Amino acid sequence: MASSRRRPPGRRVWPKIRLLLLVAVVAAGGTALYPVWKAANPDPPELKVRYRTDTPATAAAAKPSLEVFNDTGKSLPLSDVTLRYWFTAEDSASYAFNCVNAVFGCSNVAGRIVAMDKPTDTADHYLELRFTEGAGDLKPGANSKGIDVQLFRTDHKKLKQSDDRSFDAEKTSYKEAEEVTAYKRGVLAWGEEPDGTKASDEQKATAKTAPEALPAPPAGVLFDDFSYLGPKDPALFKHGWLVRTSKGGPGIENTWSAQGVSFPTAEGSHAGGQVLNLRASTDGTEAGTRQASLGTAASKFRDGTYAARIHFSDEPATGDAGDHVNQTFYTIGGKGSKYSELDNEYMPNGGWGRPGPKLDTVTWFDHKTNDRVYETTNKSLDAWHTVLIRVKDGVVAYWLDGKKLFLSNGKYAPRADMSVNFNHWFIDLPFKGERAWDMKVDWLYYNANDTLSAEEVRSQVAGFTDEGMNYFDTVRESR
Repeated sequence: MASSRRRPPGRRVWPKIRLLLLVAVVAAGGTALYPVWKAANPDPPELKVRYRTDTPATAAAAKPSLEVFNDTGKSLPLSDVTLRYWFTAEDSASYAFNCVNAVFGCSNVAGRIVAMDKPTDTADHYLELRFTEGAGDLKPGANSKGIDVQLFRTDHKKLKQSDDRSFDAEKTSYKEAEEVTAYKRGVLAWGEEPDGTKASDEQKATAKTAPEALPAPPAGVLFDDFSYLGPKDPALFKHGWLVRTSKGGPGIENTWSAQGVSFPTAEGSHAGGQVLNLRASTDGTEAGTRQASLGTAASKFRDGTYAARIHFSDEPATGDAGDHVNQTFYTIGGKGSKYSELDNEYMPNGGWGRPGPKLDTVTWFDHKTNDRVYETTNKSLDAWHTVLIRVKDGVVAYWLDGKKLFLSNGKYAPRADMSVNFNHWFIDLPFKGERAWDMKVDWLYYNANDTLSAEEVRSQVAGFTDEGMNYFDTVRESR
């Protein structure tokens, strides 16, 4: 038998070493080239943003309409998403926003204006939009549909948008817009920030802890801090408000006008922001008189807590004092045997033969027969006050700054659902001359479920404001 020949040990090992060296060289080269390859072949975005607008470069408000697309194979909670619209502020002006329309409801849209730590030529602020858990989920491949918002100066001067990073007058129909950035659980997922930062795997790896989801607004609650452009703001009507221009009383009949409804900033407002201002003006004649009113279109309020922060006025904004003006926060609804009305009426100079300053708190049973009960608080209220009406188990209690003023019950309680209203009107016209009176409302809060104290209401309002929730309405209408 022929003997088999064996290779020396060195000859068997070297081919393996050479193979390992080759693999190591290839791996090293691949590792070095991976960033280059990755930059040329990034992961597809998890979501996309499309944008359109119908405003010119100079406009009363920026009106971005945004769509969010879920480009993953999993459902995407909208509460995981944050959008940023980048712009350049002018003249150190303050800005506000409101939501005009969203398929999932403006009650589920929160926002805030943020000044950038490191401004650029095209942005020194951004409008940040978040969505509550009530906005729901986007299914794989789904589109949020248009989220229509308005961004405007609180002094109501026109915006110059030509130097705003996110503005594009040419996008009058929806198109992808990387100048509007989107974040998923706090991580940049779409677009490019003004400093050139883009979404990347490296950013995701070093991301900070995701922000907590914004909870859905509480059920059975209405809150509004009156962030609006003016009496013709489409958001005002979308949010359920009506500016009265109809004929009739009270006061000087047929003088209700939208001219007296405005939304300026005001000293002492809860967040240094806008308020509802109702101006009653006159020259002493019926033809020269304008009264102002804003109320809810829906009559869906009965039991619970009504609260408003109101600045009553003892002096006119212009002209001579002395008018019998009535500055009113009230609810009204029903007809005939169901008629219901709850009033807070402040008259700095009195009225109907009784001197002022005074606040009448009134519960009506029948307006035609003047069947009512009331209490008069005789003192000046020329300042900000938290005014409450609490209704529970057929009992109505009126409160001012945490102090109970009056209580009614029995037949003197609501028998129907009501609307909520603010009025400013003249009881009569005792003299001639131009004058104008202002009544300011900082916010309105209503809770159908609970009777709350003024302090509890203020705490909830502060919480809503901190989250950027300037409006929501989850109160259901009775069937």
